[in-house]
Amino acid sequence: MNIYSIIKKPHVTEKTSLGTEAANTITLVVDRDSNKIEIKKAIESLFKVNVTSVRTVNVAGKVKRFGRNYGKRQNWKKAYITLKEGQTVDFFEV
Repeated sequence: MNIYSIIKKPHVTEKTSLGTEAANTITLVVDRDSNKIEIKKAIESLFKVNVTSVRTVNVAGKVKRFGRNYGKRQNWKKAYITLKEGQTVDFFEV
């Protein structure tokens, strides 16, 4: 799998920004078919950082209502990446 297709986008919420500050952990939306080893290699090669651990969560899509009809959002995968002490990844630097 291509390293550029593994990482989709950063997942930025209040909870994840607190985790970034407290535990040096970043949160990303990743491809559903990728595994922890592929995610670790992609992060290390793209951002030039050392990864301590990778934890993944399969998030089920919500059932939503569109007028009279019901639909379902897609399932997606989230990865919590813990970086080595003293290393950071800044997604919003200019």
